[in-house]
Amino acid sequence: MRIALFGNPYQEKYKQELNDFVGYLQDSDQLMIEKDFKAYLISIGINTEMSQSFDVEKFDGADLAVSIGGDGTLLSKAALLARHSTPVVGINTGHLGYLAACRLNESRAMIESIKRGECRHEERTMLELVSINGKRCDNIIALNEIAILRQDTTSMISMPTTINGTMLTTYMGDGLVISTPTGSTAYNMSAGGPIMMPLTSCLALSPISPHSLTMRPIVVGDDSEIVVTINTRAQWIQVSVDGMAMTLPSGSTVKIAQAPYRLSVIQKLDHNFANTLREKLLWGADQR
Repeated sequence: MRIALFGNPYQEKYKQELNDFVGYLQDSDQLMIEKDFKAYLISIGINTEMSQSFDVEKFDGADLAVSIGGDGTLLSKAALLARHSTPVVGINTGHLGYLAACRLNESRAMIESIKRGECRHEERTMLELVSINGKRCDNIIALNEIAILRQDTTSMISMPTTINGTMLTTYMGDGLVISTPTGSTAYNMSAGGPIMMPLTSCLALSPISPHSLTMRPIVVGDDSEIVVTINTRAQWIQVSVDGMAMTLPSGSTVKIAQAPYRLSVIQKLDHNFANTLREKLLWGADQR
């Protein structure tokens, strides 16, 4: 297999396990390591002599991508991998690892299962920031959410919002989270939004600190085109795409829709969403 490996530079305590895993991949597959991650591995004494390096800007796809780190590590490469139809398996060395399939000590067995076809490919919906003030954007993609936020002010934001050209409401508050099912357990959940099964065909709009007792989250179809105009007394607002923020002037209008491609996330055959909620988020746990 042609495998692309990337990760974050916080792996020192996993050095031996990581060295064994990288050695295994080099012995059994055509391994490419993202150049910055490869430099980091070399710096902590991991042998990468039998692997190639690749530049993210020149990445042209692989049979499989392996993400070593937390959810943020996988999110940072999600759009790139989806554009090149490269499935990804997450190896968790972070805190929660909600998107990961296994821990590092299970990684070799996980790769062997993938090679035997004993795994699940979950096609995850992604969001696209289609345009800003009518100007087409260039591949601004989110796996979790696109969030509209106030910046450097306590002034409330007014956000007239339409769905497929029909007026929905004017949200008033600190902001608005537009979330995929994958992102429903991230910022959306913190904002009081609904948890959605990962493969459902829907999106959630969840207001942040709404200035109304009746302004509740709403779930819409994932074929919805969402247009939001953002007004505030302050000069600037923020739009965050999976945590990557951009600053826009007050009065800006953004159009958001489902991205033209999906990310294939690999999980174990026995992976169960409800189990993940209970084990990692303590969903429904009785503390009495």
